This record gives sequence, structure tokens and C-alpha cells, in this order.
Amino acid sequence: MNDETLDGDSTTPDDGLAQEPMPETIGDYIVERELGSGGMGTVYLGKHRETQNLAAVKMLPASLARQEGLVHRFNREIEAMKKFQSPHIVELYESGQDHSTFYYAMEYVNGETITDRITREKRIPWREVIEMGVQICHALKAAHNAGIIHRDLKPSNLLIDQDGQIKLTDFGIAQVFASNKLTVTGGVLGTAEYMSPEQAQGKRANKQSDIYSLGAVLYVMLTGRPPFTGKTTLDICQKHRFAQFDSPKRIVPEIPHWLDEIVCKCLEKKPEDRYPDAYVLSLRLKEVPAKVDLSQAEDFELDGSRRTDETVVAGSAAKEPHEVGATLFRDLFRTQLESEQEAEGISKFLDNGWVLFGLLVIVVAGGYGLYLLNRPDPERMFARATELLERDPGPAWVVAKRDYLLPLLDMDEATWSEKVTPLMEQVDLYEFRDELLDSGRRGKSDVDGQPGKLLHQIQRLREAGEFQEAHQRLQAFVVLFADDKDYKMEYELAQQLLEESGKPVDGKEFAFLDSALKRAEQHLDQGKPDQAQAIWRSILELYDGQPGLEAYLNKARSGLNESSS
Repeated sequence: MNDETLDGDSTTPDDGLAQEPMPETIGDYIVERELGSGGMGTVYLGKHRETQNLAAVKMLPASLARQEGLVHRFNREIEAMKKFQSPHIVELYESGQDHSTFYYAMEYVNGETITDRITREKRIPWREVIEMGVQICHALKAAHNAGIIHRDLKPSNLLIDQDGQIKLTDFGIAQVFASNKLTVTGGVLGTAEYMSPEQAQGKRANKQSDIYSLGAVLYVMLTGRPPFTGKTTLDICQKHRFAQFDSPKRIVPEIPHWLDEIVCKCLEKKPEDRYPDAYVLSLRLKEVPAKVDLSQAEDFELDGSRRTDETVVAGSAAKEPHEVGATLFRDLFRTQLESEQEAEGISKFLDNGWVLFGLLVIVVAGGYGLYLLNRPDPERMFARATELLERDPGPAWVVAKRDYLLPLLDMDEATWSEKVTPLMEQVDLYEFRDELLDSGRRGKSDVDGQPGKLLHQIQRLREAGEFQEAHQRLQAFVVLFADDKDYKMEYELAQQLLEESGKPVDGKEFAFLDSALKRAEQHLDQGKPDQAQAIWRSILELYDGQPGLEAYLNKARSGLNESSS
């Protein structure tokens, strides 16, 4: 499978642009070798003259750089890309003009693209697809938070480094420079195989457009082929708008049906029928392995029980004596004859319309009865979810969301949305906090967006014992993001942390301060005010302003004032 099959874009120029010779330098970078080329230009491996740092330097064809209006749009897009802060987006270093055209230098990822991986392996195991999909969701969330829509998400724009980290690249460049590539009536921009229906129609792209493209990327990773292919760009665009694809599970049966449903939802024709954003999609993807593992565990238990029953039956059968020789043939003949007679009698019995109708009624009634017996009771499900959420935040909350709240919305969203949504937001906040705290414990930040980065830094301060500075930053954070709907979850978490930082601290943890205050009183009683004052000053110097220690600080401050007067 070649790149053209996967991405609809050859690795060599195909737009009538002449292949330009490799330059020796581009801006401040010394060109070492070519990394790849396409209709939008060539990417070189460059080394910075002064820092010696490696970078991937993309130079655009001079014919595109001469087009009216592109310079302004290019600079505007570059400035927006500089705002990205995500471990899953290729970092942009700088941009400039050289050789009568424009270039930009970005992080060099020593690895391969998802296109390379699929070309080599044909398909990627579904668990790996989920891991990669979650990372792509993180990249999209960071971009969307910055107000940027990718518009051209595809396997060749997704790099895999040597640690297995996904890096998304080429943000917005297709929108700026696609003058000849995939341009049809209405101004269609993007790569046809991964283009959303609204883009294929020439409408403006939005967050759900990137969700659709990600669905197509997940599809090709799972099955080895895009959801739609065709002889021409227009043919593929029409299929995105009107045709129906084969579900991934139909092509690869071992794909879990939960994952199959997620991919199909991403590829819905109407944007409003897809996932609302990349964060929600990442949560749904993360749930699939847990559901599969739980299902397999239940199947294992049932299968073990079934094998036990079969062993008992086999054992009892083995104890029955069997005659041999003539007696054996006689028994076999008699058994065959009796079977034929029974079959003939049953056949006559069933050859009656009223009998068949009666049996059908019995089967339908029995099936409906079983359905009523096994049908989950929504009220009991909600009560169970509420019970789990009354426990301390932890795995029980995740179970409540996965096994009760989400199924309730699937059963009857109109009835349960008002009750379930606040509880879902409560669990989402717990999961977000857990992700943030885990990120802090590992000493690195995987959270997306500048607000998430700020909360990560505040959490590091809390863990380092810098409570006063953390408290002040939380207060500033709450003021800054109080009315920002895009960062509602970050704001609520900051409020939660702020409330916790204002509570009295654990007395056991700071019991030594009680001992220190008692020693200060003893020094004062013994006529040693200098030593007592030294203890009080030390307490104030170390903990002044720390939330929760007001009682200790007031005693130290009072003792110091009284002894000095």
C-alpha cells in the first residue's frame, strides 16, 4: 500500500511544479538531506548554524509564495501555531523568507509517520489504535483550545517518535497554501480520503470536521484502507457526502463493537451527530479496553462453568456399559429406526398451521418475558450510580459513569439528561484532576492547553510545599477564568483546590509546631526570651501566609509581640 492510497497525496510533487534542486542553506539552517516532498513543498533536515540543533525545515514552492494574499495569511497562521503547548504537536521554531520563497522550521521527529507504519504492517492492532487515537485527541484539544482547526488531518501528518509518542504536524498549512491541490467548486481544501462532508461541500471547517478526519484515520489504522476511495477527488468527495462505508468490524471482525461504534459515530455525515469535541472522544476511547477486559473476564467465568458441566455429563456417560458384536449392531439398527419414526411423527405434528402459530406465540411471549425480567431498571441504575458517587472519589466513580450513567443516557437521554449530566460532570472533574495529579507525580505535564499547564505548575508547587505561592496562583487563576466557558473544567478544579488549600491542615503532619511553641514558652519561663523569639521568628519565616496554619502563626506572632514590648 503506497502513500497515495492512504493519503491521496504522493510523496513527490504532482501539481505541475518543477522539482527544485536541494539548497545548501535555508535561513539559519544548513541543509543536510531531504526528508520528503509533496505538492506543498519539500521538507529538509537542517542544522542551526549557531545552536547546532536539528530541525525539519519546510520550503514552499516559489510559485505559491508569489500568490497574492498568501504572505499575510501565512504569517497569521504561523503566529497562531506558536501558541500551541502540547507534547503531541510538533513544535514550531521559526519562520522566514529565503530563496525567493517562505519557509518554517519545526521540531525534528526521529521516527516514522502512521502512513509508514500502515504501509509496513497493513493494519495496526486495535489496542494500539486506541492509544494512538487518545494522543491525537490531546493534540486536537490543544489546537481547538487555541482556536485552530487542522483541516487536513491524515496519517502522513501524524508522526511516531522512537518512544511511541504521536506528534501532529502541518497545522493549517493546507488551508493557507492549497491553491492547486484538491480545489473544486466552493473552495474545497484538504486531502480527499480524510475530508469531512462539510469540507467536501465547500463549507467552513470546525472542530467536528477534525473529529470526522480523525475517524477516517482510526478507520484506516484498523482496516488498512480509508472509508472511501475513488478514481477522482470529486468522486471521493461525493462519497463522503452521500455514500455509506463498511463498518470497520465488518472488515476486521476482531475489532470490539464498542470501538466500531466510536469510529462510526466520528464518521457521521452531520457534524452535530459526531462527538462534541476531542476530549469527549478521548474519554470514550479510553473506556473500550476496560469494557473488553471486563467482558472477557465474564466470558471466562461462564466458559469455565460450562466446561465443568460437560465434564460431569461425560463422566456419567463413560460409566454406562456397552455391548459389542451382534448386540451392538442390533442396538444401532433399533436406535436408527426409532429415530426415523420419531422424526416422522414430529414432522406430521409440525405440519399444522395452528400448531406453528401457537409455537410462534409461545416463543414471542417467552422472549418478551425474558426481556422484561432482564431489562435494566433505570431508577435502580440511577440509585446505584448515586450510591457509588457517595463514596470517596476513586475507581467507584468511574464504574458509576461507565456502567450506569452512560447507559442511562443511551437508554433515554431526554428523560435522564437533567439528572445525569451534573453527575457526569462531577466524574469528569475527578478524572481530569486524577490526570493532572498523576502528571505531577511523574514530573511531566501531559495536560493540554495553557490553563492545564498552569494548574500543573500549581500542583507542582503544592507538592513541593510552596503552599502560599500555590494559593495565590489559584486565586489569580479563578479570577482569570471565572467566566470562560471554554475552560469550565479547569476553573472548577482550581476552585476545588482553592477550597482545599483554605482548610485547616492535618494536625498530625504539623504536630512538631506544637512542640516548638511549647519549647518557646519554656524558654520564656526560664528567662531566655532570645531563644523563644528565635523559635517564633522561624515559624513565621517558614510558614507565614500558608493557608491552614493560622492558629500556629497567630501564637508565634502574639508571643513575639508580647516578648518585645
